[in-house]
This record gives sequence, C-alpha cells and structure tokens, in this order.
Amino acid sequence: MRQRLKIWSLISRSASSYPQLTMQLFLSTFLAVVAGLIYAGEAALLRAKTAQEPDTACGKGFENLVQGSQDYYRTAAVELFKHPLHTMDNATFEQEFECWFASMCTTKCGGLPSLAESRKKDLTATCSSVEADWLKVWNFFTQEEVKWFKTNYPAAEVEGSEEGTAIYYKQAMQTAKEINKKEMLCLTLFTIDDECVKWPYIRLSK
Repeated sequence: MRQRLKIWSLISRSASSYPQLTMQLFLSTFLAVVAGLIYAGEAALLRAKTAQEPDTACGKGFENLVQGSQDYYRTAAVELFKHPLHTMDNATFEQEFECWFASMCTTKCGGLPSLAESRKKDLTATCSSVEADWLKVWNFFTQEEVKWFKTNYPAAEVEGSEEGTAIYYKQAMQTAKEINKKEMLCLTLFTIDDECVKWPYIRLSK
C-alpha cells in the first residue's frame, strides 16, 4: 500500500512539474494503479474464501473414521495387493488409498446396495489372482457403480488441459488409480459389498 501511495505521489508531482505530460498518460497510469488495488483486494478475498472451504475430497478423513473402519482398510490393504510388482504399493500410495476409502465410508458408498451374494466368490478369485487384470474387475461393476465411481473418485481432469498432457485435480489420486487400478477397483467393490463397511476386516469368499 505504501509503495502504491508513493507511486501516486510521484505521478502527481510529475503532472504538475511537466505540463507536457498528456492527460491520456496520466489517466492510463491512474487506472493501472486502481486496477492493481482492486486485484489485490480480490486476491485477498479469494485466499480467505479458500482457507474457509475444507477439502472434502477425502470425506471426513481417514483418521476420523471409526476404528473398525480403519481396521477394515488395514486388512484390505494386505489382501488386495497380491501381485509381486505391487506388494509394496499399499505403502507407496497409502494416503491416496486411504483418501478414497474414507470418501466411500463418509458417503456410505452413495447408497449403493451390496451385491456380495451374487459376486463375492468370483470377485475374491479375480482380486486374488496375479494373472487377472483390472478389466476383469471392471466387468463386475454395475452401470450405477460405474457412474458413481467416475463421478465421485477425486481425480477429475482439469478443464483446459492440452490433449496428450492431461492434468488432474489431485494428480496423486490419478497416479495411484492408474498404477494400481485393479487394486483400487477391488477395494471399491469389496467396500460396497461389505456394506460400506460393517465389519472390522475385509470379507473374502472362502
């Protein structure tokens, strides 16, 4: 603010000392100063608004889930990471998987019904197999589940991204999903089928 007042003072003195300074230049400089003040005010309001708006992408947060739900995730993180190339990814992408799990628990999986009776056996076999890929898990999703997952998973593409260089809101969430897509999809369906979630451990079919 002091710097802008100093600039304004210099402009005023220049205008009086040098009559040749045109009114157009004077007005242009004046408008630039005013625009700067308005921009600074709007930026401050935006920062204040952003600070007041909590990030709800992870629901109420994994650490705020009841202990039973946290215990469920811990067992799932072990049982669903069976592929030799992904056994350590449950630690590498722990925050991202916890975020999505917390979001599902907070929203009660969007009210989607459990389909455990019809698919739990095959889902368990597919998610435990080191040969089955993510497409086989994706085929277990109903149309309602597909729509819900695409709408609610916190990694939407940012508008204006250039073709071939897509940028995503919460890029780490997108990376976790792409690298561990099968595990992310398995976690999603098991969470839904275990009624989002009513047990302190993942329920695999025997």
